[in-house]
Amino acid sequence: MSSPKWLTRFSDAALQAEEYRRGRILVAGDASHVHFPAGGQGLNTGLRNAVNLGWKLAAEVNGWAPAGLLDTYHGERLPVAAEVLYNVRAQVALMNPDPSADALRQLFGELMGMEEVNAYLAGMVSGTSTVYGVGRPDDPMAGRFVHDLRLKTERGPVPLASLLHAGRGLLLDTARRPDLREVARPWADRVDVVSAAAEGEELPAEAVLLRPDGYAAWSAQGGTADARDLEKALVRWFGTVQQSGGPS
Repeated sequence: MSSPKWLTRFSDAALQAEEYRRGRILVAGDASHVHFPAGGQGLNTGLRNAVNLGWKLAAEVNGWAPAGLLDTYHGERLPVAAEVLYNVRAQVALMNPDPSADALRQLFGELMGMEEVNAYLAGMVSGTSTVYGVGRPDDPMAGRFVHDLRLKTERGPVPLASLLHAGRGLLLDTARRPDLREVARPWADRVDVVSAAAEGEELPAEAVLLRPDGYAAWSAQGGTADARDLEKALVRWFGTVQQSGGPS
């Protein structure tokens, strides 16, 4: 190697802020965590911090944030970064050129030939296995990221992600249930309602309420309690319908 145009250095330091929010001060990205740059996970984690925090700050600014919404940023994102630091430390250990680590690398090579191990590691490194506690432990979709489905809507085929570009909540109704749309109607200033069918892949629920960061806050699994549970989820994440008009 000769005539370098750019040089930098990094170490295997692994550090994390103890708090992601203290009053009016919030930290995100590299201000909240630092680690060896294996797999580019710091970039992904920082972007997810920003999306998680951004819509909650917007809710505060617009005056409809339910009590404690900003505090969920720390509660949701700090454990995720701690998991990143943990798996990056494991990767650094595997990179150790000392011959004493050869057996460890060989063992991991054999384990990664197993489909379940590959799925676990891929979900961990990509962050797609992250599950938030949204208060619905019996709901199989709640708290999980909803991947980018291809949807058939009245406007034609669209990717699910495009429906979240406005930074609003989304009630995706694949069963065309008027009772659910009626429940969501009072939140029309902060939650969009879209009736659509998935192309080539069925959504595992009749309807799903997505937060602006793409995580499900509620899903309809059938039954008479769905509409009541939807209203509770709307209040929990999007405030009461009286909460509007700017911050106090």
